[in-house]
Amino acid sequence: MSTSDTTPAPAASEAHPRFAEALRELGLQVEVRRFPDATRTAAEAAAAIGCELSQIAKSLIFEADGEPVLVLMDGSSRVDVELVRSELGAREVGRARADMVRETTGYVIGGVPPFGHRTKTRVLADRGLLGHPEVWAAAGHPHAVFRLDPATLIELAGGTLVDVRERTT
Repeated sequence: MSTSDTTPAPAASEAHPRFAEALRELGLQVEVRRFPDATRTAAEAAAAIGCELSQIAKSLIFEADGEPVLVLMDGSSRVDVELVRSELGAREVGRARADMVRETTGYVIGGVPPFGHRTKTRVLADRGLLGHPEVWAAAGHPHAVFRLDPATLIELAGGTLVDVRERTT
């Protein structure tokens, strides 16, 4: 093992390069944690971090009438597609295919951060994210996460605060 393998890297270098650049452009210094195993699901991320599932901020890409839309949702909840459709005034809404996710954001599913995307996308942020003092989100790939207060995360993502969480009966 070389010396460089044991030297701690700056937090931004743990993130995907595009996301690290977005952090620099925003002047945002956040702790980025990198894990040896992928944390592609909210449950895997919460277990790796040691936080509540609802403290994971999922960045989910949907397709609304052919256009990508980012929905930010807490990790313990599911998106109600009908509420998203109604919120957008769209005819059809469904989960985006992996190629649309990558083309729109520049990241793979499981690593999509809430901002720092390749293209500007409409963002809906579920109000449930505001239930915690801090949340954890992907930092550009499935092995890295960062934490931030949810109001700032939503603001940086350019999100509109909505209620699109699936209700349990």
